[in-house]
Amino acid sequence: MNITEVYSHNVDIECSAPSEGQLLLSDHVRLAVKDYVTRLDGEEISNLYNIVLNEVERPLIQTVLELCGQNQSKSAQILGLSRSTLRKKIASYSVINSK
Repeated sequence: MNITEVYSHNVDIECSAPSEGQLLLSDHVRLAVKDYVTRLDGEEISNLYNIVLNEVERPLIQTVLELCGQNQSKSAQILGLSRSTLRKKIASYSVINSK
């Protein structure tokens, strides 16, 4: 089962790839990073790579878990992670099981 199937199944809507004129996920990330750096207004920044990964990974894991009804096996499969890796990430990000 892919994420589109999971999403469509859980929220009962059809999910499709962005159509012409819509932004891709990578476009949203690029714009968010540019906005973040611009808002720093010249302040020194380091470790941007880890900042971005941490800011993206936690909501990614939370969202996939929600879409999969908190099923860690399905979530791990969709994310391309082992269940043990997913569990470690859930613990490290303090992702709370909403069930």
